[in-house]
Amino acid sequence: MSNQPTLLIVDDESGILDTLRILLKKEGFEVTTAQGGKAGLEAIRTGQFDIVLSDVRMPQVTGIDILQAARDQDPMTPVILMTAQASLQTAIGAVNAGAFYYIQKPFANDELLAILRRAAEFRSVRVENKQLKQEIKRRDRGGSTRPIGKSKRFLDVLKLAEQVAPTESTVLIGGESGTGKEVVARHIHYLSDRAEGPFFSINCGALPENLLESELFGHVKGSFTGAVRDKQGLFAAARGGTFFLDEVGEMPPSLQIKLLRVLQEREVIPVGSTEAIPVDVRIIAATNRELEEEIRRGSFRSDLFYRLNVIALDLPPLRERRDDLLLLVEWFLQGMANQSGSEPKALSSEALDAVMVYDWPGNVRELENALEHAVVLTRGNLIEPQHLPERITRRRKEPLVADRSYKNPALDVIERAYIMWVLQAEGGNKTRAAEVLGIDPSTLYRKLSRYEESAAPVE
Repeated sequence: MSNQPTLLIVDDESGILDTLRILLKKEGFEVTTAQGGKAGLEAIRTGQFDIVLSDVRMPQVTGIDILQAARDQDPMTPVILMTAQASLQTAIGAVNAGAFYYIQKPFANDELLAILRRAAEFRSVRVENKQLKQEIKRRDRGGSTRPIGKSKRFLDVLKLAEQVAPTESTVLIGGESGTGKEVVARHIHYLSDRAEGPFFSINCGALPENLLESELFGHVKGSFTGAVRDKQGLFAAARGGTFFLDEVGEMPPSLQIKLLRVLQEREVIPVGSTEAIPVDVRIIAATNRELEEEIRRGSFRSDLFYRLNVIALDLPPLRERRDDLLLLVEWFLQGMANQSGSEPKALSSEALDAVMVYDWPGNVRELENALEHAVVLTRGNLIEPQHLPERITRRRKEPLVADRSYKNPALDVIERAYIMWVLQAEGGNKTRAAEVLGIDPSTLYRKLSRYEESAAPVE
């Protein structure tokens, strides 16, 4: 808050507005006036105020509407209501609705000044406390927000994320579901100049189109059935912070146009309104789809893609960063132990083998859930294979020749065992396995097809 507290006064009588503006400017307030409730709502939408002073009884838009709008925009804003027709019931109702104070007209100037100064002090303390909490949170999470991993591909992506974090550039994070896209987005936020601001996230595929539009852009009272009051959208609420749009490829085409406007014009138009509201937010988007393919299909706008794809980060799947598996296992087990206040559990050698061999199609998220499953089922401190989900333990690696019962194995048996071992070591990636083996990928595919047709199941 500035040295001069910013004050919005809302009243339908111009004489009262003029009188209060002159008085309160002399007392060190930076005053903005709005004649009538509608003008008051517009002022709240487009501006930021430390304190709001509003009449209660106004046509169409009441002081209670002003109160709700101000608190929707910023819950820390103290709102003072004033009326010439005071009653105990209305005063209690105003306070219950969240009013800082309720004052009856006519009032003494000194009385009003005292209330406003208490409100300014109240606001200042709350802002300082919030900033202090954010700084503590930032310091506490400074290390813990850094995504876990040491594999080269992952570290290359993380280095780029940390390089772009201090900028205002829009970031598009690609990767399979569960690879940790939101974790990387939060890491970027906490390393940016917006770290003290909010971090909002929404899954664009989790809500129906009409609800998603209202959540993102807000709406005005009466714009649709059930819109009983104005609602601030998340883009406006996230001012000064970062907005993470997960699964942006799922966004309906009609909303893609509106998102493009946010990126181009830095403003939103709430549902049912014709007035644009400026927004101050950094956008990070994520998708598990190939958006360029979606463009070719006509389901995603190319102009939106180029606006989002300023900085592209492509997170590798867990099967391509097996060097990180043990590190992630230890991290998750330690975190679960910290939450429960107990000693961390550990994987037996057999359980660890199962974890290392499994392909993890659900990536890091699946690994965390599997370990939580195992921790819950393990009575002691050692996690055995039977404590892991069955889908993980039933997939066994191809044994090496030494594990076979063959006394003198034929060359084709040795070849098959070696091919399967390399394929397993490369996380099932047939192209890279072919490179390691020194054969053409088509040759590898033919051999694997032959194995599937002729081989008996391995017990």
